[in-house]
Amino acid sequence: MGHREDLLEGAKKCLAEKGFVRTTARDIVSASGTNLASIGYHYGSKDALLTQAFIALMEEWGDGFQAGLAGEPGTLERFRSVWEGVLARHEASSPVWSASLEVALGRDTRPELRAMLAASQSEGRRGLVSMVTGTPEEQITEREERTVGAVYQALLNGLMIQWLFDPESAATAEEFTEGMRRIAGELGGAPTPEA
Repeated sequence: MGHREDLLEGAKKCLAEKGFVRTTARDIVSASGTNLASIGYHYGSKDALLTQAFIALMEEWGDGFQAGLAGEPGTLERFRSVWEGVLARHEASSPVWSASLEVALGRDTRPELRAMLAASQSEGRRGLVSMVTGTPEEQITEREERTVGAVYQALLNGLMIQWLFDPESAATAEEFTEGMRRIAGELGGAPTPEA
């Protein structure tokens, strides 16, 4: 691996251990075996590097169970399988979720970092839609990403926040799926607005 890859791996480790706010450039250098100047050279800034590390961790998280999803794409069985995968990895992914909440709750203290993370949201939404529906990400329209993807993202964030607060009372995949089935049934007669 070169310095760029070493920095990314070191930043991922630091994010998991310390979060965004407490991670310093020196922490990343120490974890990666590189030097301070290489952060600026390869990523521009520590925050840009941490953002890339966060995105990489989220991609690894999604890739970790996407291949093993059960059920036909677009079915409740697939929906449930996605949430089973999310919950099966909640322990390992909790530092990443904590770090993202840290940035979100920091409001204006790190505007560049917030902007970088906000820019990555559409990619995350596309990934979630793809996971549940089986549609390749490049075929997902902007409208699907901004509607269906936003709902899946809200469900994911909400479930992870429930788990971070109290793992014992967080919904199971079965409960989450039953809740979605009930909601969909109750809304079954609602008119669908034209795009």
